[in-house]
Amino acid sequence: MSAATLTPAPQASAERPLARRSFVRDTRIVLLRELRPVARDPFSILFGLIQPLVFLGLFGPLLVGSAGATLGSDVWLWFVPAVLAMTTLFGSSVTGSNLQLDISSGVHERMLVTPLSRPAQLVGRALKEMVPVLAQSAVVLLVMLPFGLRPDPLGAVLTLLQLAVLGIGVGALSYSLALAVRKQEWMFWVVQQTVLFPVMLLSGMLLPLETGPAWMRAISTVNPLRYVVDSGRAAFAGDLASSAVAWGWVAAVVTAAVGLTVGVRAMVRSAD
Repeated sequence: MSAATLTPAPQASAERPLARRSFVRDTRIVLLRELRPVARDPFSILFGLIQPLVFLGLFGPLLVGSAGATLGSDVWLWFVPAVLAMTTLFGSSVTGSNLQLDISSGVHERMLVTPLSRPAQLVGRALKEMVPVLAQSAVVLLVMLPFGLRPDPLGAVLTLLQLAVLGIGVGALSYSLALAVRKQEWMFWVVQQTVLFPVMLLSGMLLPLETGPAWMRAISTVNPLRYVVDSGRAAFAGDLASSAVAWGWVAAVVTAAVGLTVGVRAMVRSAD
């Protein structure tokens, strides 16, 4: 075998780092593009806090009075992590509607014919979800501090990061749904609402699942949000070495991985 036949190998190996750099660059471009509307209108993040603040202001006192004896002395350490998960779920699950607007206006088609890779277009959009999730969760924590919330500082930080990872996965699934239904906006909202509320209720977010029927507890074991909620509660209480925290990270990472995998495939096929 001549030496000439070996020359393409270094060229092929050099193309892989180049492709990785291109993907990272394209992802950053899409991420910055998606963050511009948020930077121009930061009040949109605050607007998304209306529902969680209503739950804290109205449902929280009811929970203290009705389930305080069951949950212990500090109900806020039990309820606030659940509200943070609710904020992540609600905010990330509706982001596909933004992509629907791009599809309706023709922006999505124009993006597809740019040199930006299609996987990067999905990943960049999904990574954007970390910003509103972290910002809204930080606001909720600051609002609740005067009312007696005293979470473990490290546990609170880890919970916010875990919710950011979860938000990436939920956001990617929302984009996948938008690509699947295309311009049928009503179908997006029907599916989103149909899935959203069972997932929320079966996470033990509002009331302890331990007091529910056996069939409900059994179904909740396949709900990743349940593990994230339990993880936040354990982390806020300072029990960082518990299995609940570990399972919460597993659920968040798996949700992100599944969401990105499904979303990238949907984005690659979106122009077919």
